[in-house]
Amino acid sequence: MQPIQHTPDLSVYLAADEAVDHHHPVVRETAARLAEDVPDSYGYARAAFEFVRDTIPHSADSGDPRVTWRASDVLTRRTGICYAKAHALAALLRAEDIPTALCYQRLAHDDGAGHAVHGLIAVRFNGAWHRQDPRGNKPGVDAHFSLDGERLAWVPDPKSGEVDYPVLYAAPHPAVLAVLKTAPDRPHLWKTLPTAL
Repeated sequence: MQPIQHTPDLSVYLAADEAVDHHHPVVRETAARLAEDVPDSYGYARAAFEFVRDTIPHSADSGDPRVTWRASDVLTRRTGICYAKAHALAALLRAEDIPTALCYQRLAHDDGAGHAVHGLIAVRFNGAWHRQDPRGNKPGVDAHFSLDGERLAWVPDPKSGEVDYPVLYAAPHPAVLAVLKTAPDRPHLWKTLPTAL
């Protein structure tokens, strides 16, 4: 899949917004702490990815009913679904001037009953975009940071109606942000997740 920038202006992939609020003190403090022990921006990007993947549980895996969507809230509350974790990672990367996009896949539910949109990010290094999935590993899911071939949580199966959406967004897709902002809890959110973009 060839990624497509939503806009040719790379500066928008460094911008803050209401969800990717990288000017928030908790984001800045977390970024500064992660940057202390790494030699360069590549090392920082890997450290930020592993921090979000491994220390912020996916709320479905942990059974946490809370819904987070703003990066600073994800980092403070230490919970979120894929979209929220992608917002947190995007904020941490943008806080250190690494262009980061939000991107999506359409995946089948585990039980085969319908589809849901899955959120991840793409990071720009060496003039190219590299998708990363900070969702969090579990049995059957083994995602890793990689600039040399994708190591995502899932590879879509077109025969099952699954899709890699090629567009790289600077801000969360409106359909995604709307369901996150209006869901009172994760069980409700699960019923209202977008099925396609």
